[in-house]
Amino acid sequence: MLHGGHADPAPSAWVQRWAHLIAPGGNVLDLACGSGRHVRWLVEQGHRLTAVDRDAAALAGLQALAECVQADIESGPWPLAGRHFDAVLVTHYLWRPLLPLLQASLAPGGVLIYETFADGQQHIGRPSRPDFLLQAGELLQAFSGLRVVAYEDGFDPLPAPGRCLQRLAAVQGRSGPPALQALPAKITG
Repeated sequence: MLHGGHADPAPSAWVQRWAHLIAPGGNVLDLACGSGRHVRWLVEQGHRLTAVDRDAAALAGLQALAECVQADIESGPWPLAGRHFDAVLVTHYLWRPLLPLLQASLAPGGVLIYETFADGQQHIGRPSRPDFLLQAGELLQAFSGLRVVAYEDGFDPLPAPGRCLQRLAAVQGRSGPPALQALPAKITG
């Protein structure tokens, strides 16, 4: 599929793997959504989307699919104050002062799906600035108030040449969405 002259990459495998935790027809925030690869996919899954990005051109192609909010969240106020979402999705974006707001934006039982670059990426390619790279366990620490469903921190060889990533899927509250309620509170191996 072409958008803005570029082929949209497929949705993240991490997002696809954990999207089943989102309540059917849930209201999803896609933060720093870029060209909207996840917006398009999640709309196809029956969810309602709020897409946030600072790039008006990126949002222009999403207006028929989602509520679009153009905002520079690093320089201006949080544009979604007081709103809560069934899911918050962030991929390939990191601005640490925002992390507490993301957790506060989750509705009870809401799902956080986060995937971004981690320390080690600077040896492979971009991004390479420490401001854009998570340190070991940083997502776990930042979202320690959530119930962690899945977490990964390390090297992903695909697509080549590979990337160093941290990934988190977590829910707000003890019970979480129906897909989690059948799981034991603690899984041991």
